[in-house]
Amino acid sequence: MKWYLCRYLHSQSRLAQFLRFATVGLKMSLIDVGGTYLLPWLFGMKLHVARIISLTTAIMVGYLLNRYFTFGRDQRGSFHRQMAGHFGVHAAGGLLNYGVFNGVIALGYSHLIQPQALLLLPLVAIWIGGLVGLAFNFTVSSRLVFSNRAENPGAAS
Repeated sequence: MKWYLCRYLHSQSRLAQFLRFATVGLKMSLIDVGGTYLLPWLFGMKLHVARIISLTTAIMVGYLLNRYFTFGRDQRGSFHRQMAGHFGVHAAGGLLNYGVFNGVIALGYSHLIQPQALLLLPLVAIWIGGLVGLAFNFTVSSRLVFSNRAENPGAAS
């Protein structure tokens, strides 16, 4: 078991990086949901303001975890360039996630008849949209944001 944990934490394979990226994404989701619910309750904040703060915080924490945990400590890219890229990628991934969510909802309402299936439709749509967003965010982040080649275009593959 210890061997698998060490391999998960230190391997630079695409699978290990993807699993670490998904772990960071789960943590980002918990921060976002927690902030969205707790900030209005603790400070009487409006829900939309709380969501902006919690989402921004989640993306910043996700950036730091991805920079140092997911893709390794040997990152040579500019901190600010990578952070801006991370925010941009997650914004685009969020739009893609939301688009897939809406598409699944539209298809479900036009083809499903049973009330039980319609009750589960939003959960399925969130799950499918989340998987598409996760795949997009990982692919673009690993190739453009956290790639040492992005800072040094002349570097060999």
